[in-house]
Amino acid sequence: MNDLPVVVVGAGPIGLAAAAELRERGLRPLVFERGETAGAAVSQWNHVRLFSRWDELVAPAGRRLLEATGWVAPNVDAYPTGSEWANDYLIPLAGALGADTVRLGTEVVGVARRGRDRVVDAGREGEPLSVHIRRADGREERVLAQAVIDASGTWGSPNPLGGEGLPALGESAAADLIDYRVPDLADHSVRARHAGKHTVIVGSGHSALTAIIALAGVAKDAPGTRISWVLRRGEVGSTFGGGEADQLPARGALGLRAEQAVDEGHLNVVTGFRTAAIEPDAGGLVLVSDAGQRIEGVDRVVVLTGFRPDLSWLSEIRLGLDLVLQAPVELAPLIDPNVHSCGTVYPHGVKQLSHPEPNVFLAGMKSYGRAPTFLAMTGYEQVRSIAAALAGDHESATRVELTLPETGVCGGAGVFDEPDNASTASDGGCCAAPAPQLISLATTPAR
Repeated sequence: MNDLPVVVVGAGPIGLAAAAELRERGLRPLVFERGETAGAAVSQWNHVRLFSRWDELVAPAGRRLLEATGWVAPNVDAYPTGSEWANDYLIPLAGALGADTVRLGTEVVGVARRGRDRVVDAGREGEPLSVHIRRADGREERVLAQAVIDASGTWGSPNPLGGEGLPALGESAAADLIDYRVPDLADHSVRARHAGKHTVIVGSGHSALTAIIALAGVAKDAPGTRISWVLRRGEVGSTFGGGEADQLPARGALGLRAEQAVDEGHLNVVTGFRTAAIEPDAGGLVLVSDAGQRIEGVDRVVVLTGFRPDLSWLSEIRLGLDLVLQAPVELAPLIDPNVHSCGTVYPHGVKQLSHPEPNVFLAGMKSYGRAPTFLAMTGYEQVRSIAAALAGDHESATRVELTLPETGVCGGAGVFDEPDNASTASDGGCCAAPAPQLISLATTPAR
């Protein structure tokens, strides 16, 4: 089976890094990307600026491949937006890998062992993996592979507003008034949805902080704009992060700017509020908590409560997943937000990412399941280790080649580049939620 390709699912930062690592090892990568361009998911949050520098966002193997083509790296100390990350790095990297390697407009709809469903033991280990794909024109094909690296991420599966992990009652009916991404307020039509209106932001991770800063700017300019920030946890606590103690300065600065927006009176903060239902009300909405508390007169809701993995198309593969996080069993204890509250996640590789099904790996954001503490550089180390193992270099596969930055505080929301699982850690976990209350953190009344 060694003459078969290694299928990589997703042409985002981790998938393309995996392809570059595999090629360096003399293996044949084959990347399937559902979108029409590399970095398609990243491009959907093009207006959001990352808090990692360029130097931390370019995979080592990707850099080596690109530099051989004459590519000039962006300023290593700059902080790119999603759009810049995609246009200045991901799309050129996909081009350097070539169209024969990176197949765009191609969705992976299932993976199995050839001729075996997940129940059958007999002859299983001797069969290659069977990858079912669907092209943009609807044609379906089967590709045989020696290994599969799922780097498809979690962007397409945002967590719902409901505080139980299920959609709140009425959430689907109110979908037209709910956003599950940070709004792009440079778009005048998007800005008009919030100007002079009452917007509720739900979540306590880095995307929520980004939304707070952005919408506070609208509140300054547009009279009548109201912002409510809803946290499921019982107190604000260390939600604003490590500040000047953060080893990623831009991440610390994000928390400080969001805290300033609250202090300046641009929003009110509601804690201990777990949404159970959404009710229509005179063209707007009412949010109702599981304790019966109500937030009325809501025009729009921005739900930033993290993401979860889509495992449906892996149903015929024997995955070993943690019951809580839906992350690989050996990885879960290292990233569990119920335990790890200081933003420190140990570097890890193929050993922690392996499953009962040989040569199947979840990598990148998807490997973290519902945990929030992911950095791009973590994913680059993951796929370096996986590629080494597939090439038979087990010494390199088990060697750690990464030191991660810390937040500088305990109890914060997690270490993270891609928006935005960070709210998961602080919306659940060890923080008990007392009776809902309104905390006035503003020095002047919120408008």
